[in-house]
Amino acid sequence: MANTKSAKTKVRVIERKTAINKAVRNRYRTYIKKTELDIVSGLKSEAQASVKMAEAEIMGAVAKGILHKNTAARKVSRLVKKIKAIN
Repeated sequence: MANTKSAKTKVRVIERKTAINKAVRNRYRTYIKKTELDIVSGLKSEAQASVKMAEAEIMGAVAKGILHKNTAARKVSRLVKKIKAIN
């Protein structure tokens, strides 16, 4: 447990930042899941629209420092690859 005043303050700050980061992470994961559901159901046009939204959310997470840019690029690339595989 934190003993000093500054350590107690840092604990509060970390809790606040963790909550914000979790919210952003949940948001982009939700968009990824929606895109994957569209892919599984074979709706190519809807999947293309939802991957644009997912990409925007993922890149927003990159801008906020929650995801590394290469990780984000890999996630988007895999989604687009799955969409292209739809007949």
